[in-house]
Amino acid sequence: MSSSDQEVFQILEQRTKALAIALGFRDPSTLEHSTRVQTLAAELGKAVGLNVKQLAALRISAKFHDIGKIGIPDHILMKPTKLDHQDWTVMVRHPEIGEQIVRSTELEGAAETGQIIRHHHEHYDGQGYPDRIAGEAIPIGARIISIVDSYDAMAFTRPYHRGRSHADIITQIQRESGAKHDPYLLKHFCRIINTSKHRVA
Repeated sequence: MSSSDQEVFQILEQRTKALAIALGFRDPSTLEHSTRVQTLAAELGKAVGLNVKQLAALRISAKFHDIGKIGIPDHILMKPTKLDHQDWTVMVRHPEIGEQIVRSTELEGAAETGQIIRHHHEHYDGQGYPDRIAGEAIPIGARIISIVDSYDAMAFTRPYHRGRSHADIITQIQRESGAKHDPYLLKHFCRIINTSKHRVA
């Protein structure tokens, strides 16, 4: 990674701090989740050999993967029960909204970061959203965030579900290997999560 590349992502991170503050005011639990996802995603990225530029893009994308939830109405975002079909059609727009928010900064690196954010809910088998792309067509940063996001979402209590144990979560995400998640990345995640500070009991 050249010094110019490094500066691009440093500037992008510095100039998007306001987005994190805005998200924190809107939904503190989502900001806390995003901070944990950022740490775990970086750990997994290093474990699978991403280069410095890829890691820089991953860190910013992970930090802002849910920034699009700013555009989701409170009655859906804060709903204490499971979302119904109508709610879900609105909620699934958050990756696209997030991409638009980040791209609108018009900073160098924003397009790459926006693409990762857009695709973090794609599934390895092509059954995700918003574009139903599959396999390695999904940016590797998005495939990493998908795994980490799933783990953290299940680990912590939300209004509509109780937090699950580490063993239960690993069993569940391993069932999704090859369907929702990239098998190669998932294998490395299951290894590194055991020594991560974000591993739950």
